[in-house]
Amino acid sequence: MTHPLDVIVIGSGFGGAVNACRAAQAGARVLVLERGRRWTRKTYPRAVTDPWLFDSEAPQKKNGWLDLRFFKGMTVAQAAGVGGGSLCYSSVVMEATQKDIEAGGWPSEITLSELRPYYQRAREMLSVQTLPASQLTPRFKLLKEGAEKTGRTDKFSSAPLAVSFNPEWNYGLENAVDLKHSKPFENRQGRKQGTCVHLGNCDIGCEAQAKNTLDLNYLAEAENHGAEIRPLHLVRSIVPENGGYRVHFERLESSNPGNGSEWASRVIIAAGSLGSTEILLRCRDEFGTLPKVGNALGANWSSNANVLTPATYSDAARVQQSIGPTISSVLDLSAEQADGRSLVVEDDGFPNLLLNAMNQRMGSSWLSPLGWSLRRHLSRGVGEKNPLGKVMIWLGAGCDASDGKLTLGRNWLAPWSKKLNLNWNVAKSESTIEAILKVHGELTSATGGELHIPLSWTWFRSLITVHPLGGCQMAQTAQNGVVDHKCEVFGYPGLFVCDGSVIPKAIGRNPSLTIAALAERAAQILWKDSPQKSV
Repeated sequence: MTHPLDVIVIGSGFGGAVNACRAAQAGARVLVLERGRRWTRKTYPRAVTDPWLFDSEAPQKKNGWLDLRFFKGMTVAQAAGVGGGSLCYSSVVMEATQKDIEAGGWPSEITLSELRPYYQRAREMLSVQTLPASQLTPRFKLLKEGAEKTGRTDKFSSAPLAVSFNPEWNYGLENAVDLKHSKPFENRQGRKQGTCVHLGNCDIGCEAQAKNTLDLNYLAEAENHGAEIRPLHLVRSIVPENGGYRVHFERLESSNPGNGSEWASRVIIAAGSLGSTEILLRCRDEFGTLPKVGNALGANWSSNANVLTPATYSDAARVQQSIGPTISSVLDLSAEQADGRSLVVEDDGFPNLLLNAMNQRMGSSWLSPLGWSLRRHLSRGVGEKNPLGKVMIWLGAGCDASDGKLTLGRNWLAPWSKKLNLNWNVAKSESTIEAILKVHGELTSATGGELHIPLSWTWFRSLITVHPLGGCQMAQTAQNGVVDHKCEVFGYPGLFVCDGSVIPKAIGRNPSLTIAALAERAAQILWKDSPQKSV
């Protein structure tokens, strides 16, 4: 950009995309800095040699699809790319409950009734739907059966999904699970999409573009109004300057490596729970550019009690693991908890990585006689050959103790630098996790499967989370948090944090819609005096 900027948005997930969109609609000059690539259906990772991983220690060399961070007792999985977490999440969008907000130490301004219009605004933008009754997957039916046999029928429901469906599609079509059946359309932001044909690749890039990822709606709308998005730009520090802030970044593009900076009167940090917290920690403790950020920084980190438990069944037809949307149903067990806080179980899927890799490897070779023979045995569909086709994954989320602490510590492999550390002790969260595992066991037994609790839990009390929350918590005062109810950093006017890091405690359900609603509210307050009323 050659003109002065009004807003720099760091990160393009649910918090960043919403703010970029609403700021651009309000007439602001917006720059979005995203550390990951801009992915397309032609570049989604499929083969073993594709760029699967983003390495935070060497992002210049490895800037792929998924960023895995390994801490003692906890592995955090997060996306890297334009669209942030929407690229690899399972498209489930749910509201928080009043009970969870009341128990979370939120500022008094934040209530469920206050958030509801913003939840609705986000749902409309994400075109939320549920799985049509004619397209129910075996995993959907398995969770429903488990709910019925354990006396929880009233707690079962279809999951609200940010996915576009064609009600006319069904499994009875010839070669039903095939892109040829995806119905193309142009969305409200002028981007081409298609309808879901149950390819099962939600978490690694939907070839049909049926998944309503942020690059196809919020970010597309931002670009329609003049916003600039720069992929492969990793923010290193933020410095107050001339009544605004200068953002220093590293360009990860192999064709144009190096460092740079931009200035804006407002900066919105939306790099996720780990990313946003690390940026502020480095600015306060390493570079000294934001010394007034308080002691609450890094505190109250939560895994949202994510628990993934595999179960096996004798008949693959009972599961069909890689067919359909990754998640399509929810069992809400909040009423069973003594404190009434959220606990949910969902039917979780994963892609058929072998088939995806072979499809890419074979390419036009599928047209050869040998290719046709292989395709009959390895084609995608209800009868596809999948070595993990009999494995059901139960996904749980609940309200853990939210007592993790993110800090900067010594990097033993590179002692001249510091790295992000997580101090997380399972002790106060163990009862919640065991409650989720108990339900997983009940559902498995009721449906004739065999549960396999991971050894990582039974031996090491170690978990993996896809819902990291906290670190820059929202609070009433600077003594208790990092940002106020508007997501503005205490002590730094014009500097905001707006993503999952501001959620003060676990909400026990998929957090994407709550993050988007908080961002919608923050944007509404920030741009309420704009002459444009589209926000």
